[in-house]
Amino acid sequence: MNPYLVFLIGIAAQILFSGRLLVQWIASERAKKVLSPTLFWQMSMAASFMLCVYGWLRNDFAIIAGQLISYYIYIWNLRAKKAWDTMPAVLRAVVSYLPVVAVCWFAVDWRETAEHLFRQENIPGWLIVFGTVGQFTFTLRFIYQWRYSARAGESLLPTTFWLISLLGSGMIIAYAIIRRDPVLILGQSTGFVVYLRNIMISRKAARRESAR
Repeated sequence: MNPYLVFLIGIAAQILFSGRLLVQWIASERAKKVLSPTLFWQMSMAASFMLCVYGWLRNDFAIIAGQLISYYIYIWNLRAKKAWDTMPAVLRAVVSYLPVVAVCWFAVDWRETAEHLFRQENIPGWLIVFGTVGQFTFTLRFIYQWRYSARAGESLLPTTFWLISLLGSGMIIAYAIIRRDPVLILGQSTGFVVYLRNIMISRKAARRESAR
């Protein structure tokens, strides 16, 4: 595939990811507390799908692995916000099962899939491992968010979520610099300000609550 088209898909996904952070940030600034808007999760789901496609076209297992896990957490949050059932049934079915079908499709010829994602002469094995660890660290924030929200009975974005975001994002940026991937560098760099600002908003809100 044309490399420019591949990067266009990746950039479009990162624009959606950056846009979701902007939506969440603006809503939180207005409310003076960290919010978890429905649009944030809808944009996350669309961007995650596009980034998986980009990861496959770039032969990048690290990208795909991280996105497949967080994808279904996005759906859980949409359910928690009562927004999932408002989507058309056909769309819900496609969104739910398409990743599963894709994984099964690639598993049929797993040797070719492994060759495509892992055995690349221009990418050392240690870099694939480092990138995968970075992606899983970044994805861990959503696993934590899901557990935290499930216990609270609602979709929330706690302070620890943003702290893990900073750590994982830093690792992915280092990985992207080594791989010379401008899409990942651009996408991750824009999130740093939002992560830091949400930590500040969260702590200010906590101080206001404790002062009452």
